[in-house]
Order: sequence, then structure tokens, then C-alpha cells
Amino acid sequence: MTTPTFKQLLANPNHLFAFGFGSGLASRAPGTFGTLAAIPFFLLLQELSWPLYLSWLTVTFALGVLWCDRSSKALGVHDHGGIVWDEFVGFWITMFMAPAGWLWILLGFFLFRFFDILKPWPISWLDKKVHGGFGIMIDDALAGIYALVVLQLIAFSVRFL
Repeated sequence: MTTPTFKQLLANPNHLFAFGFGSGLASRAPGTFGTLAAIPFFLLLQELSWPLYLSWLTVTFALGVLWCDRSSKALGVHDHGGIVWDEFVGFWITMFMAPAGWLWILLGFFLFRFFDILKPWPISWLDKKVHGGFGIMIDDALAGIYALVVLQLIAFSVRFL
């Protein structure tokens, strides 16, 4: 099996989460659609205290390792393009302690997609060398950290203008 159907996602919780509740089934740019699908969840999460938000990131990363590993093994493909839970978590990492407002959400979205697509070192190295669920998750987590740093630097700079 290469790509599960939506019906198969509903029947398999690993696929359901790994494919971002169906957002990864987009025929083009599933990573972008996965990141877009993460935004409504972020809107619910953004009011959490930073310790709770970090706990959320830790739990969703760990569960992502499990779900993505199981889903990729069931599909027989290491990092199927439709597996987008890593985009969800990567975007949520980007938005950690981000200023409130849609401008910051859009900027975080574009920064995360930029680093996820460009894959500067060591993201590109990790993407090629680390496999399994951890390999699927870690490159997007690092892209999220890169985007987080840039977003925070911009926010810091704006405060002094």
C-alpha cells in the first residue's frame, strides 16, 4: 500500500495521526497542508503556560515517533510524503512563546516551511541518516527550532523599533 484512503485513516489511529487527520492526503504539498492543519490546534494551545506548552511538545513529539514509525512500517515507505505529524509538531515548536496575532502565525508558518523545505545543515544530514519514527520527527523538530529562533529574533527586534 502506498497511500491510505481516508477510510483507512479512520480505521487505523497510527495513520490517522501520522497523516494529520487527513491533511497529509493532499495530492500536492502535503507538508504545507499539514502545517496549515496544525494552526487551529495552535490557536487552542497558545494560551497555555510555557511549562504546559513544553509538556505538550514533548508528548506530541514522543507520540509522533511512535505513530510515524508504525505508519511508515505499515506502508512500507520510510518517510511517506503524506506523513505530516512531524509538520504539526515542527510548527508548534516554531510558535513556542510567539507573540499573539495572525501576523506572527503567518510569519511562523512561512519560517517553518522555509526551514523544512530548505533543510540547512544538520537538518539535511539528519533527514538522510536517521530513520524510523525518530528520523521522521527529528528533522522537522529541528526545522521548528531554527524557525523559532528566527521568529524570536524578529519579535525581539520589533520591540526596539
